[in-house]
Amino acid sequence: MFPKDYEMMKDELVKMWMAQGYLKETPSRDMEVVGEEYFQVLVARSFFQDCKKYGLENIRFKMHDIVHDFAQYMTKNECLTVDANTLGEATLETSIERVRHLSMMLSKETSFPKSIHKAKGLRSLLIHTRDPSLGAALPDLFKQLTCIRSLNLTGSSIKEIPNEVGKLIHLRHLNLVSSVKLQSLPETMCNLCNLQSLNVSGCWSLKELPHAIGKLTKLRHLKIVYSSVAFIPKGIERITCLRTLDRFTVCGGGENRSKAANLGELKNLNHIGGSLTICNLRDIEDVSEAVEAQLKNKKRLLRLELQFDGEKTELQANEDALIEALQPPSDLENLIISDYGGIFLPNWMMILTRLQNLVLVNCRNVNVLPPLGRLPNLESLSLTGLKLTRLDGGFLGIENVGNTNINEGEIARVAAFPKLKKLSIWHLKELEEWDGIERRVGEEDSTTTSIFIMPQLVEFRILKCPLLRALPDYVLTAPLQKFSIEYCPNLRKRYGKEVEMGEVWQKISHIPKIDVDDT
Repeated sequence: MFPKDYEMMKDELVKMWMAQGYLKETPSRDMEVVGEEYFQVLVARSFFQDCKKYGLENIRFKMHDIVHDFAQYMTKNECLTVDANTLGEATLETSIERVRHLSMMLSKETSFPKSIHKAKGLRSLLIHTRDPSLGAALPDLFKQLTCIRSLNLTGSSIKEIPNEVGKLIHLRHLNLVSSVKLQSLPETMCNLCNLQSLNVSGCWSLKELPHAIGKLTKLRHLKIVYSSVAFIPKGIERITCLRTLDRFTVCGGGENRSKAANLGELKNLNHIGGSLTICNLRDIEDVSEAVEAQLKNKKRLLRLELQFDGEKTELQANEDALIEALQPPSDLENLIISDYGGIFLPNWMMILTRLQNLVLVNCRNVNVLPPLGRLPNLESLSLTGLKLTRLDGGFLGIENVGNTNINEGEIARVAAFPKLKKLSIWHLKELEEWDGIERRVGEEDSTTTSIFIMPQLVEFRILKCPLLRALPDYVLTAPLQKFSIEYCPNLRKRYGKEVEMGEVWQKISHIPKIDVDDT
């Protein structure tokens, strides 16, 4: 049903398979896992090509031209693709009644064909158009095509979904991504008892979800990121089969308070996986809400973003306790903490042994870092807007290297940041010192201990650290491919072009790409 050379998304395709009942769940495997396995088999057999990974989990791909032609031939009575060039009332009149899967790629100037109403047995409908008349056509469309299981209106210019959507009782997948003018979803949508997936990502004008969303007990995927949805309605706790909830916004005061779920309603949603962003954490008044959420039991979570913003602009006294209560599962791979006002980072950070990416942004009171160098799988570290004045051995996690368990003649190998590949340090305006270590990397001492620091670092960038005077040798001697200094006047004087022939230049001249600004 997709035109040739159309770029599809794996996540969308799997949800369409689910909607059609092609994927069967077992006690040990979710439908989504089965769909992922099917997809990988098709890739391995060259049915799909040009696969490109985007974000945490998603993949864009295309169908091989020969495979596409063969698939169209085999399904010519059930699948139909029309565009502005092939659209003709005569063509649709003769074939539409037998079509089960239809995609329409229409220009803004092309009026919506009325003959589609004859496709009573339609199961999948994809409409790509900016035609403003689409909104007026939807009520009759929903009245007539009640067998639809998958509906994709990505990028449409509609301002609302009509009440008649409640008649689509077989609908399982509804994709409204980037419908930027969409302002409201009707309460009748909560009658869609079979709905498995609702995606309103990028719907900038959408401020609320239907209040009775808790009635959608079969909903598995709810995506609202990059929308203006101000809160999650009460009753979300009843959707216990939810696999995806990409954003939860804590509601502060105001008129929405009585309609909004609190963070504690996540308690029993332990199937939530992938990425979760929790916004407006500063508006939580009672830490018990965060405790009740039991994030550490969401074993499928791979990425967690904690945003300590909110209606309350002043820092809260309980932020240290609050962040401790937001402990994620130990298998978390990506962690972002922004606008945190506490002094100490959470103790649980050091048990995240599978953490690959760590971002700390505008944690303005944090002046000491935990021993992040001990995180064995950390590949990317970004520090922005912290109150640090010094980075020392405590940051590396090697300030006290013991060798009590080493037998005579053996060498203890200690590695700090053993897998770190990318390091970014931005806007640390109070950072004055970055200590190295007395021994060179890999050099043994009398205690038979060999230390390796950032042995895989390939990219380093530092920006707006005006007080920092020098970088440690372990950064300069790393196998860097990219080295960037911007708006750091002291570092520019030390590592800039004017010292190219000096001793310092010898330490960085091996780096293929060096960028030291002249400001």
